[in-house]
Amino acid sequence: MIEDRVELWLVIVGLGLGSFLLRFAFIGLVGSRPLPAWVMRHLRYTAVAVLPGLVAPLVMWPAATQGTLDPARLTAAVVTIVVGAWTRNVLLSIGLGAGTLYAALYLLG
Repeated sequence: MIEDRVELWLVIVGLGLGSFLLRFAFIGLVGSRPLPAWVMRHLRYTAVAVLPGLVAPLVMWPAATQGTLDPARLTAAVVTIVVGAWTRNVLLSIGLGAGTLYAALYLLG
């Protein structure tokens, strides 16, 4: 029982220390220096890469349907992609995608 608590606290402290060191490497060591142009150019695409990585599993394997493909979520994803590509407006595409999801969930039951 005590070994479990010690192991748990070692994991918590280790993860906290690792998280701090990762952030300190960028904020503390590099924060006051200008980054090279090639790094800044690549950092622009971080949000574009992260958002689909977060959303794709929710569309392809939604937990709400026990992992089966859901027409409502797939329709909302298609509407979001089409509106985003057509208008280049992130907020509009997210809003219309969310509206499509709620409308499709309401209509399809």
